[in-house]
Amino acid sequence: MNYQSIFKSGSFNGKTVLITGGGSGIGRCTAHELASLGARVILLGRSRQKLDAVLDELHQDGYRGCGYSLDIRDEQAVISTVKQILANIGQVHALVNNAGGQFPSPLEHISINGFKAVLDTNLTGGFILSRELFKTCFKQHGGVIVNITADFHNGMPLMAHSGAARAGMANLTQSAAWEWGPFGVRSNNVAPGWVASSGLDSYDERFKQKLREIQKQVPLQRLATEAEISAAICFLLSEGAAFINGITLRVDGGASLASPAAIAPLQKQPEAQQQVFDGFHRSEPPVFLQEQLNENALNDKSLNKKSPKEEQSHD
Repeated sequence: MNYQSIFKSGSFNGKTVLITGGGSGIGRCTAHELASLGARVILLGRSRQKLDAVLDELHQDGYRGCGYSLDIRDEQAVISTVKQILANIGQVHALVNNAGGQFPSPLEHISINGFKAVLDTNLTGGFILSRELFKTCFKQHGGVIVNITADFHNGMPLMAHSGAARAGMANLTQSAAWEWGPFGVRSNNVAPGWVASSGLDSYDERFKQKLREIQKQVPLQRLATEAEISAAICFLLSEGAAFINGITLRVDGGASLASPAAIAPLQKQPEAQQQVFDGFHRSEPPVFLQEQLNENALNDKSLNKKSPKEEQSHD
């Protein structure tokens, strides 16, 4: 079984796409979908082991890909790696700035080093890579950039450093869309809400409990799949989005509509049928969420089971 994309087979034939943070989560999923659609994917990440694991998956599925290990916050490393990629592979057609990271913390406890580390990972690194690809490739040949931000639109309590960086990236994208548009370079953002990615398992148990409850604050009453984020990325990279430039596409189930002024809490509707898309054949949901799903399924089964007395009454 291969990736079940909703896009036409061969949509990215002849295209080379560079993906940062390609060793896990959304980056890994996007690499699989783009490869299944004909793209040659280039993965960037700090962990050589993670990159190799994803490349092994791609090769097992019959797709092409390669990886380069580096820290995108290191300007000289980025300049050198971009030069090496263009020399070894040739033209790059698109860039997905997906690499990112943060840690939950109240504002008052975030150190200046912690703040800078998150800012550099989620904003500065993407800027450096975008700039170098523009100067060395996109300025001459055109290209597409998709930056991954987050649901920062009403602030990001306990993740303020990440919210500041993501908001900066969204604004940077708009500037790039204007400045680089005349060269045939489109720049857009995808802003995911909470995603059921294996990366959530890295948080401590206290924060995981918050994640179990947070889906109740999403109008669609669930977290996104990685494939739902990847589908949005692939659309913005595609020819069908050729006149879309400088926008942010929110993929958050409506969570960003929340406001402190809301007076009616969302009510769970057990009978509501929710449509879910997950075309990623190697999807790995967070372990702690899967345990919750299994528990909910057992509870539902118990509630729906009729007693012998009820069965007799029905007969």
